[in-house]
Amino acid sequence: MIFWKLFFSFFKIGMFTIGGGYAMLALIQQEIIGHGWMTPEEFVDVVGIAEITPGPIAINSATFVGFRTAGIVGALLSSLAVVLPSLICVSIVTRVWERYKQARLVQNMFAGLRPVVAGLVAAAAVLIALATFRYVEGYLSQLWTALIAGATFYVVAFRKWDPIKVLVGAAVLGLLIFR
Repeated sequence: MIFWKLFFSFFKIGMFTIGGGYAMLALIQQEIIGHGWMTPEEFVDVVGIAEITPGPIAINSATFVGFRTAGIVGALLSSLAVVLPSLICVSIVTRVWERYKQARLVQNMFAGLRPVVAGLVAAAAVLIALATFRYVEGYLSQLWTALIAGATFYVVAFRKWDPIKVLVGAAVLGLLIFR
């Protein structure tokens, strides 16, 4: 039974989210927490782990949750389920894309999808921020968390710093500040 729940939950995530891993985060969070597989705080940790490990965030999250919930079989099923809809869609789209990409209907459809993707990514950011601040105890720790988050946003978005170096720096800073 748990295998079917994992498969269908992650298949749904893969099927109904457009825009990549960050756009999927809101639905991933809803599914994982809704099924009781993790708490909101654990979900934030999973996102952090998925960020620092190689590979797409959706697959890393699916693999982690599947493994934690149902072992190796759960990890394999969850990972397969989250990529299967994309594999099917890409197989179909690549056959017709070149022929119809200039069609007005297709252009209008993508014009409608772009703001939805931006909204999904923004919603994921807010949900993770809220869960992060609930997880951190104490005013000073929350202040440091806000400063690190704000500085990260600034240096990555406006200064174009390498996100990997920022992640490593934040981890080191976390070791120094939150010990």
